[in-house]
Amino acid sequence: MLDISPAKVAHIIVKAREYDAKIGAWDEEGGSSDADSDSILEDFRSDPTRNEVAEFIVGLNIDEQVNLVALMWVGRGTFAPEDFAEAVSTARTERVNKTEDYLLGDPLLSDYL
Repeated sequence: MLDISPAKVAHIIVKAREYDAKIGAWDEEGGSSDADSDSILEDFRSDPTRNEVAEFIVGLNIDEQVNLVALMWVGRGTFAPEDFAEAVSTARTERVNKTEDYLLGDPLLSDYL
């Protein structure tokens, strides 16, 4: 049984995709420069989208956070779907880091969820 609503998981997926696909604003007169193309995608820890999804995850109760981690593990293939209860148990037992930092540290979070 899933202890987090699908709507909450969907919200995190959408926000994680926004965070992972963010594009920095850069524009020169007359268009963009190929020399500046490396700065298109920027990853800032103070990114407002990252902060928004992190705060959302922090606002979840422990059961919801543990289920979210277990869902990610099932999505990436660490556990099979039929082993979801074991994934939840493992996530609860091995909970060491802040859940939001752990989840947002994986660039494929939205895909795994």
